[in-house]
Amino acid sequence: MVNVITTENVKELLIHDYEEGDFFLSSPSGTMLGKGILKIMSDDESELQHNRLSEGVKLALEEAKTKGISNPVAVGAIPFDPKNNVPQFFIPESVKFSKPDYMKNAVQEGNSSLDSYEMQPIPLPQEYVEGVKKGLDYIKDGNLDKIVLARSVKYQSKSEINKKKILENLLQYNTGGYTFAIDLMNDISAGSKENGKRTFMGASPELLVSKTDNKMIANPLAGSRPRSEDPIEDKRRAKELLQSAKDLHEHAVVVEAIREELKSLCTNLIVPEKPSVIKTETMWHLSTVITGELVDSNATSLDLTLALHPTPAVCGYPRENAYQAINEIEPFDRNYFTGVVGWCDEAGNGEWIVAIRCAEIEKNSITLFAGAGIVAGSEPEEELKETSAKMRTMINAMGLQDS
Repeated sequence: MVNVITTENVKELLIHDYEEGDFFLSSPSGTMLGKGILKIMSDDESELQHNRLSEGVKLALEEAKTKGISNPVAVGAIPFDPKNNVPQFFIPESVKFSKPDYMKNAVQEGNSSLDSYEMQPIPLPQEYVEGVKKGLDYIKDGNLDKIVLARSVKYQSKSEINKKKILENLLQYNTGGYTFAIDLMNDISAGSKENGKRTFMGASPELLVSKTDNKMIANPLAGSRPRSEDPIEDKRRAKELLQSAKDLHEHAVVVEAIREELKSLCTNLIVPEKPSVIKTETMWHLSTVITGELVDSNATSLDLTLALHPTPAVCGYPRENAYQAINEIEPFDRNYFTGVVGWCDEAGNGEWIVAIRCAEIEKNSITLFAGAGIVAGSEPEEELKETSAKMRTMINAMGLQDS
């Protein structure tokens, strides 16, 4: 039984083959579609413990080989905080790949059937501003160098959300990034994807880490500006971002933390001295591409992911202090927002994406998430505006105007 099939393009893979419940990940290196479930990694509770996850995945891939699956792949999602949620992994029965193809103008414009809805922000905008002020107090007192604070907005529709249409729109309008969809079980201990589920979906600009043979790439993003429809103003914002002392410091904190984690794992570690800027449909970001060669050829992409996650780009620094402050300030559970989504094969190769610009969809509701990095010099009202700009990725895909 061969489980790897190569197809022609993303349009064919998404429009003709994708069904709800499938694992979907499109990146600049290609697109993966995982169908069916050979094994859900929830049979043994210890299998999904954060500190034993990599070994559990290796064993599951070996088991898949004994069942006749050639080239098995494990796919899954890791939460932001392993103390609050568990990783969710499964082995698809079959996997289809396509070459890179960004599907421009391949689908028709349309909304996701949210023709009428109620909207609930958690926290309220002013409460988020107050939370940022608390974060700045922690920084001023010397407990933190950086903290990332998030907020959410829940849309409740009268009709069921059209997940496939949202995924099509994300893929079309956020070209060159990482578009993903994965079903998450509400009760993983039940061991069946029919126990109640929601779909985690997004179009992230950020690669946490990828591994091909012994080559590693990480691409942290930190420091942002909203895009402008005016080309002159848009260019000015990009230039301003590259010169902003506050944003350069925020970015440097992230890059240095990743360098520290990777220096014992890699040789020929190349970390550019200065960041560049990249753009998405809605944002400019400071970006640094880090490359290296693995010291241990047996190290997997998941090993690297667990070493790096969460970076200061989504949590803060120092990590444990940031975790504690986030749990105190944020009035909701992030679940898998600012976690990671990705895959790992039997050779340890794989690609892991930082789960941002995303939403959780369950029947008639869709919850959007966005966060902002807070450092000394951050302005609370500006950080609120940044979260709104980041939510535009999902809002546009839903066919809505900014709310």
